[in-house]
Amino acid sequence: MIIEEQTVSSDRIYTGKVISLKVDTVEVPKKGYQKREIIEHPGAVGIVAITDENKVLLVRQYRKAVEKVLWEIPAGKLEQGESPKDCAIRELKEETGYSANNIKLIHKFYTSAGFSNQKIYVYLATDLEKGECNLDEDEFLELHEVDIKDVYEMIDKNDIEDAKTSIGLLLAKELL
Repeated sequence: MIIEEQTVSSDRIYTGKVISLKVDTVEVPKKGYQKREIIEHPGAVGIVAITDENKVLLVRQYRKAVEKVLWEIPAGKLEQGESPKDCAIRELKEETGYSANNIKLIHKFYTSAGFSNQKIYVYLATDLEKGECNLDEDEFLELHEVDIKDVYEMIDKNDIEDAKTSIGLLLAKELL
């Protein structure tokens, strides 16, 4: 039997540029009251962009949370009031310089629903046109065009460790 928890109170602990943290007190039948720590995130997009030459656009970027450089698909955070598709178009252009004549949603998922409401929308972008990158002031990344067969070897060898990247690439494989 699934039981929905009823929120009794909610305390905002922290509000930052990217996330907020709140602690909710919930009532659980036969167990009384319990605390739930929840990270709130506005959502994000990831873009599996494939050139006419069957190259996948990947970026390498240092991620402080894991203290290492990761291979990732182009991605970014939703701005307030921005649709996921508009965000995907914007982020693809900003991070790679490419524009897509064909862009479609292939999946959406919660990254870790046990403590966060972050949802990522993954898009497949094809029929690309090359242009100039326009990175955000605080973004430092390298753009790579990787042969599509090499990308799946990178996943198999655990060279790609980022979840949105693995999910997006594996789903795109079924569509290509």
